[in-house]
Amino acid sequence: MLVRDRMSKDVVIISSTTTILEAERLMKENEVRRLPVVDRDKLIGIVTYNDLLEAEPSKATTLSRFELTYLLSKMNVSEIMEKKVITIKPDIPIEEAALIMKKNQVGGLPVVEETRVVGMITESDIFDVLVETLGVELGGTRITLELPEKPGELHRVTGIVSQFMVNILSLATFYIKEKPNLRYVVIRIATRDYEPIIEAFKADGITVKHVWVTQVDEGA
Repeated sequence: MLVRDRMSKDVVIISSTTTILEAERLMKENEVRRLPVVDRDKLIGIVTYNDLLEAEPSKATTLSRFELTYLLSKMNVSEIMEKKVITIKPDIPIEEAALIMKKNQVGGLPVVEETRVVGMITESDIFDVLVETLGVELGGTRITLELPEKPGELHRVTGIVSQFMVNILSLATFYIKEKPNLRYVVIRIATRDYEPIIEAFKADGITVKHVWVTQVDEGA
């Protein structure tokens, strides 16, 4: 899955002369928390909702509401925008976007093709991918296994499941830094009759760490 598959393509952009009040209005109307700043089709900055909050005068100010509104109506986003914008290309894997966000502690990235902004990818988009990848909405039974970090272990797991003619809805792996020689596998299978599969795992020497069965929705 690539960034272009999940990015928002209808990007609300502003110019450097957009006022802070106008930027705030656009964020609220479009339910976004960041706006790319573009002049002459070139990305020159980005403004976030937090930037707008920091630009507003303190509540301790003696200025009247009229004076505050007038002040903000005269301030352009060029005065508060972040000029060193971290961007990403549309054909980058989605997990690379997540890593870039984590390393730089940002909640969204403008997607740029050549010099043109073609989309935005945000932490919400990444979260949606995580939910989909783990098959949360597909139901079934979620099983967490502890395996040695060596070749062939995943094949062993899927081979056991296939013996029961059960469909694998999703499969993901993760590790714990304190246990570098182990790999944890989270597998979701399309059945609630999981006990025989658990017994087969244990019989093959696979450690079962956790089992969770999706609850049936009332009225389903």
